[in-house]
Amino acid sequence: MLRRALASYIEHTNLAPEARTPDIERLCAEAVDNAFAAVCVNPVRVALAASLLSGKSIEVCSVVGFPTGAHTTQAKALEARMAVEAGAHCVDMVANAGLLLDGRTREYANDILSVRNIIGANTTLKVIIEASLLEPSAIIEAARLAVEAGVNYVKTSTGVYGTVRLEDVRLLKSLLPVHVRIKAAGGIRNADFAIALIEAGASRLGTSKSLQILSELPVK
Repeated sequence: MLRRALASYIEHTNLAPEARTPDIERLCAEAVDNAFAAVCVNPVRVALAASLLSGKSIEVCSVVGFPTGAHTTQAKALEARMAVEAGAHCVDMVANAGLLLDGRTREYANDILSVRNIIGANTTLKVIIEASLLEPSAIIEAARLAVEAGVNYVKTSTGVYGTVRLEDVRLLKSLLPVHVRIKAAGGIRNADFAIALIEAGASRLGTSKSLQILSELPVK
């Protein structure tokens, strides 16, 4: 795979709590220079990223309920609405894995649905299920509930509590309808793994190691 082709899958990410304005400015400049699909930043940095990327064909993504997902539904909905109002094109919401494992599936689904409803159909919603913490049966249930709640993507991981696994991407690919795509994230640090994830079914890759990954590939 050529460098430009792989770049089109990447959401160039900086979710470090210590990230400063120059870090976000650099992230956005790198996204433009490499034609990444998106940048992913914390909610407090959305307005800056949106202003820097205005007029560019690069999405601004932000996280909601990050990193645990163990926030109230009302807090997640408010955070999502504020991110969109600040200029986010897509929201990566962390689902509440504890509710899922408790068997409280209605509450789990309503948590997602509340965010879906408040951001509207024109904003892309990716739901992070933290697959590395789940058994396959729980991944299957999480995927089913996410689809029913109207998500655009199921995302594998935050990267905080575990890394993406090829087998999880393959399982999600076998489960999800064609209109629901997969974002792989967490521990993507080299080109071989990135390409393997795409071949397994991922449509987007979230990584803070984007430049390192691209450096391993030919330009032409």
